[in-house]
This record gives sequence, C-alpha cells and structure tokens, in this order.
Amino acid sequence: MTIPTIRTTAELAAFCDKAKHKEFLCVDTEFMRESTYYSILCLIQLSTDDDEAIIDPLADGIDLAPLGKLLANPKITKVMHAARQDLEIFYHMFGKVPNSVFDTQIAAMALGFGDSVSYQALVKGRLDLDLDKGARFTDWSKRPLSDKQLKYAMGDVTHLRDFYPGIVEELTERGRLNWVLEEMKPQLQKSLYENNPEVAWERLKIRRPKREYLAVLKAAAAWREKKAINRDIPRRRVLKDDALYDIAQQKPRTLKALAALRGVPNGFERSETAKKLVEDINYALDNVETYGPPVPKPQHMPPNIGPKSEMLRTLLRLRTEYEDIAPRLVAKSKDIDQIAAFGEKAEVAALKGWRREVFGEDALKMLDGKIGLKLEGRKVVAFEI
Repeated sequence: MTIPTIRTTAELAAFCDKAKHKEFLCVDTEFMRESTYYSILCLIQLSTDDDEAIIDPLADGIDLAPLGKLLANPKITKVMHAARQDLEIFYHMFGKVPNSVFDTQIAAMALGFGDSVSYQALVKGRLDLDLDKGARFTDWSKRPLSDKQLKYAMGDVTHLRDFYPGIVEELTERGRLNWVLEEMKPQLQKSLYENNPEVAWERLKIRRPKREYLAVLKAAAAWREKKAINRDIPRRRVLKDDALYDIAQQKPRTLKALAALRGVPNGFERSETAKKLVEDINYALDNVETYGPPVPKPQHMPPNIGPKSEMLRTLLRLRTEYEDIAPRLVAKSKDIDQIAAFGEKAEVAALKGWRREVFGEDALKMLDGKIGLKLEGRKVVAFEI
C-alpha cells in the first residue's frame, strides 16, 4: 500500500479544499526536539472521514499556509490525541492556536480510561487493535522514509478517525461531552504557547520565596530563555536549572563570583553572554522592588489535615470508579488538600460545576460527618450517616 504524501503547495491546497467541507479533521505530527529550542516539524498526518494524506513539511518550496487556514476554520473539529505539543507547533508556525479542537486523551479520561491514556491503549480499548511500535523511535527528519514508517505515522490519524465518532456518541449519551469541551478551553489559550522570557522563571521550582532571590531567578531565567531562543537550542544547553538556583541563591555581582558557582561551566565567565548575565543580575538586585516578582503569600494550612485528605482521596477513588471517570479529571491532589483544609471556602474546580456533582458535594458531606467509610468484606465503601 502506497501512502499518499503531499510535497507541493498545490497538492496541499487541493487536499485542504476538499477537507474544508468535512465535519472533522484528524491531525497528528512527527517532530524532533532533542537538540533545538523549537520543534523541527518532520511530518503532518491528516485524515477526514474518507481521505487521508501525509504532508512533508521539509519538501523544497512547500507553503503550509493552506493548512493554517484549515486549522483556523471553526466549523471543522480538529481531532487530536494528547494535543498540547501539536498545538504548540502550529501556534509557532501560523501565529495562532487551532480552534475547535477535540482531544481524545481528555475524552478518554471522561470515559474511565484512566489518567493520560496512551494512543496505543485507546486504540486497543476502542478498536481491539495492537499497534506495531517498531517505528516509534524513527528519526523523522531523514529522507526517504520507508513505507513501513509512513504506514506507522498514518495510523496515528486513521485509527483516530475510526474511534472518534464512537467516543463522541458515548460522551453524548452519558452527558459528558461538555465536560471534555470545557476541559479543552485552557489548552486553546495562546498564552500557554508564548515564549515570554520575563515569565520563564515561573517554570522553575521556587526554593526560597524571598524578593531578592526571586528577582535574580527571574533575571537569570529570562537571560537563559533569550539565549536558547536566539540560538535555537534547549534551555539546558545554555545553563541547567541547578545553575539558575545557585545564581539566585548566591546573587553574584561580578564575573569572578559567577565563575565560583558550582553549577556554572568552566570558562563560562569569559564569554560575552556571561557579561550580559551579570549585568542583568545587577539590574535585578538594584531594582528589586520594581523588577522582582511579588513574594507568594504562604498559605497557612490547618494542622492535622492528613487524615482528612486521605479519607477524601479514598472517597474520590470510590466515586470515580462508580462514575467510570479518571480521578485526575475530577480533582488533583492539591485540590483534595485544599478541600480538607478549607471545606466550602476552598477555591478549587472540584467544588464547581459537574465536578461538584460527581465528587465535591459528597466531599463536603464527609467533612461534615454526613458520609463515612466502612469495610464490606475486602472492599471499602462509602455510606451516608
């Protein structure tokens, strides 16, 4: 079987012209990112209800603009699995996040497949097919690709096409389609995919929540982000996270002080980039009040909430098993602790909307002593008091 491969703008435009009349478009990508800041897009797989193709974005002279227009069409549902990385690639390619996206990984969580179910597991669960994983570690940037490799890549959207309608039907029957659409909204915010160096520090763990520490950490992280973007290399190739933590803690004002830090590579202080880093550190220290991020206010958790949290986690497991839904879609671990500590006043998603119906209301009843847990044989069950 020959896999249809699009290598020219005209071929892409023809495919997109037909696809724009369809209700849904299944989309996947293959990319490389081991040695670059931005993903190197190597393949784009597309399928509709009766057509499919692989786009070669590395083909000479191909213009992907017709695809960008198709992805921006709100009338077509773009079906993806674990969509975040694909959305990031398309955002940086076209300057906007595709809209009307349906993520089957999130949908699977709403149907009891567990947290972050893999594509292989979903294909097995919905279609009873075992996928060949032989081409999984292919270098997708190499040309030519074999028919086996192209077939493997194509399967990422043809199987998706086969089980997508059934998933939507089941979600609709169980009244959960809106749950999935609601969960998708944060993933479609462009701020999620913008590479703003001034907020790069937010990706790091805050070890010392003090104003000077945060100011220097912000400056060092912004400096690293700019260097990684300009050179198109991974952040860790500029400086590792541990080096940023050392810089924030020691606050070096000179190249000599910077060179003495354990996480800084030998000879780094002699580079022009090191001079700029020291300048940025000094600016941060001289302008702590205006440049430094506000210190996070410590949240004083009531003592001895551990037993309450454990009971609520057990209740969450019981309720999600009964409802056949992934626990993480209903409440995250920190949400449980917040409910245990603050009850109705907790500002968490688990106490709002459908999550409150599934779990939140019973969680509050448990804290009020109106729901308990007991053993029936070898099973823990919840009961009303």
